[in-house]
This record gives sequence, structure tokens and C-alpha cells, in this order.
Amino acid sequence: MKNNTQGFTLIELLIVIAIIGILAAVLIPNLLAARNRANDTATQSFIRNVVTGVETQRDSVTGALPATAPTCIVATGKTALPASVKSCAIILGTTNKDAFVVNASSINNTDYTYDSKEVKTGTSTAP
Repeated sequence: MKNNTQGFTLIELLIVIAIIGILAAVLIPNLLAARNRANDTATQSFIRNVVTGVETQRDSVTGALPATAPTCIVATGKTALPASVKSCAIILGTTNKDAFVVNASSINNTDYTYDSKEVKTGTSTAP
């Protein structure tokens, strides 16, 4: 009498589990790195939106900035910081009244600074 049971052997199942484990070990770090890059890109986009918001508050005749620095939330017209942004501050120039600085920190502890010319990147020492 012939045994017609169908199914997988233990070796076949172990091989499939090993292959899935190897794929997971390779893919998960790449997915986490992609998320970190996305958070940093979102923070850079937010800082550019803040710069645009501050620039729209300049006096149309004199080109002067407002007397007091708005918050990043007010400058962008949002109700809260995006999830990718840990902190943000606008600092109006003291010596050059037309200049301002925007500092933002992403949740990946990467600092971004707009210095009236370009957005620069640095690594935060904050926890």
C-alpha cells in the first residue's frame, strides 16, 4: 500500500524560514534608513516653508522684517510642527536687519540651519 500523504517535510519548512529570515535581515535596515532619509527630507522642506513664511511677512515698501520673530508654526500657517520636526526657531538678525536664521532639528537628531542663503546640515548632540 502506497502512502499518499501530502505536505512539506521539516527540512523544506526550515529552508523557507531561513530564506525569509535572510531577506528580513537585509531589508529591515534598508527600510529604516529610508524612513530616516524621509524624515530629514521632510524637515528640510519644512524649514524652506518657514523661510517662505518669514519672507512673506517682510514690509513690501522697506523690505524690513517684522519687529518680532514669528514662531515657525505661525510662519507656515500650520497648527503644529510636522511629525518629522523636533524643534524649530526663527532668529531675526541683530546686526543686519534684513537677515534671519531658521534652526530646525529633525527627530533623527539632525540639525538644519538656514542662514539667509542656504540650508546647512549638522548633527545634533542633544539626546
